[in-house]
Amino acid sequence: MYYKIVMPIDGIEWDSKKARINFEKHKVSFETAQYIFSDLERLERLDQSEENTSGEERLQTLGMVMEKVLFVIYTERGKNKHIISARLADKNERRSYNGYYQIDGKGWSKTI
Repeated sequence: MYYKIVMPIDGIEWDSKKARINFEKHKVSFETAQYIFSDLERLERLDQSEENTSGEERLQTLGMVMEKVLFVIYTERGKNKHIISARLADKNERRSYNGYYQIDGKGWSKTI
């Protein structure tokens, strides 16, 4: 049997159990999702969703990874970005990323 091990990029981290659960649910690995932070055109906003019950400040980001637009939720822990969730962006999120929807009023902003 063959296993491919992908190490996190320096400054990116995640919980391995949560990563397995996320992959089973969304079919997007955190190993792949970490590359969202390399997209200089990515959009971000504060996570104000009802699912954010942890009390920590979380960010939602939309970005291109391997020719797919991903939606990733993460938090900053010290100097690291801690990935919480990753999935393919839905139709409206893809449209926002591609500039078809005005990002003003939706909370999205460019990261740079």
